[in-house]
Amino acid sequence: MALFVRFWGTRGSIPTPGPKTQRYGGNTSCVEIRSEKARIICDGGTGLRELGQELEREAKGKPLALHLFFSHPHWDHIQGFPFFLPAYDAANTLYVYGGGQDDHMHGLLSGQMEARYFPVSFADLGARILPGDFDGKKAKVHDVKIRRFRQQHPGGSAGYVFDAGGARVVYATDNELDLVIRDPGLPERDPEALRAFPSEVLEPFRGADLVIADAQYDDDEYAKKKGWGHARATTALDLGIQAGAKRIALFHHDPLQSDADVEEKVRRCAERAKRLGSEIVVFGAREGITLKLP
Repeated sequence: MALFVRFWGTRGSIPTPGPKTQRYGGNTSCVEIRSEKARIICDGGTGLRELGQELEREAKGKPLALHLFFSHPHWDHIQGFPFFLPAYDAANTLYVYGGGQDDHMHGLLSGQMEARYFPVSFADLGARILPGDFDGKKAKVHDVKIRRFRQQHPGGSAGYVFDAGGARVVYATDNELDLVIRDPGLPERDPEALRAFPSEVLEPFRGADLVIADAQYDDDEYAKKKGWGHARATTALDLGIQAGAKRIALFHHDPLQSDADVEEKVRRCAERAKRLGSEIVVFGAREGITLKLP
């Protein structure tokens, strides 16, 4: 049994359509994870709109049961929800999971559809929209086991571990990893050195077939944006290496980064991995690609 992962939105902060972002995409965060039985969606950025259209085409009128896992309610992670076609179909059921306050997440989704913000009210949506069922930090959706863990981000953020049939995917965006490395001054003293993490930070990532990691900044950009809640790509890579992950998708690309900038970020991380003696596969998350795991 496999997990299938498809990227529908890979950009951070704000959508960036245009010729400079055609390769990696300009939609904000949205990732689809499928198993034999489960349909799971991570975050509801603007990429959620096209995913919804595809789901409706595939369903051909049959009811859908979808599970939406939100990392946090910042605008770039929920702004696609009012345009999500399955939410308008009375035959469908949507289960909404948040970063520890699932009922609160439900309220935030409805709040952005108040009349002063949006012409269609939440009450006009036809689908049944219910809080997801988390038992503490764990949940299960058919054949997929899910764990939730805390991340470093202003206002809080949740990461998720998805396990099914021997495959493991970790979704960990909006996570300022440089705030939790053991020696915060190390990157400035020796930027080429491996940045070490406490075991409790590494634990959710261990042995992952794929880590989808916040890697918004290169090293120079991060120096000007400490405390903004996002990681430098090289630090995300170091975490993946120490956790023994097989692949890492650099995700949540900065809105100022063109396709060429993203490719340079990936190139530098791949060179760093080789220099550190790691065989981890490094690539830039790109709209439209689908991965089969393990």
